[in-house]
Amino acid sequence: MRHGTPPSLEDILDMAETALAAIPAALRAQVRDTAIVVEEAPDDETLTEMGIDNPWDLTGLYRGVPLTQKSVLDVPQSPDTILLYREPILLEWIETGEDLFRLVRNVLLHEIGHHFGLSDADIARLEGEGEPDQG
Repeated sequence: MRHGTPPSLEDILDMAETALAAIPAALRAQVRDTAIVVEEAPDDETLTEMGIDNPWDLTGLYRGVPLTQKSVLDVPQSPDTILLYREPILLEWIETGEDLFRLVRNVLLHEIGHHFGLSDADIARLEGEGEPDQG
């Protein structure tokens, strides 16, 4: 049996950019200045800051000021960034059997939700509303 190589950082970024291009234009315009960065895994400082012990538990992170907290009077800081973590995403992909593109899209959309100032609970509720009935 031949095994291919695992998806690279660039492969994950390509999937994220494809997913971003598919969201409604009005929403996409709100995140146009937000960088999407793919890293192998979260660093120790990020894990400590987030209170996370297991690095495999963090597939993505939004760094920036949510739109709900921004003001035109704010002094610009570093650009808002959505970080996607390749290794935890690939582990979740292997463990769940989820389609990799769909998984990357869901992580990206989750972090975009944080850009809009939504809590994890709000995002989970929206994600649940978008799923077809399983009955």
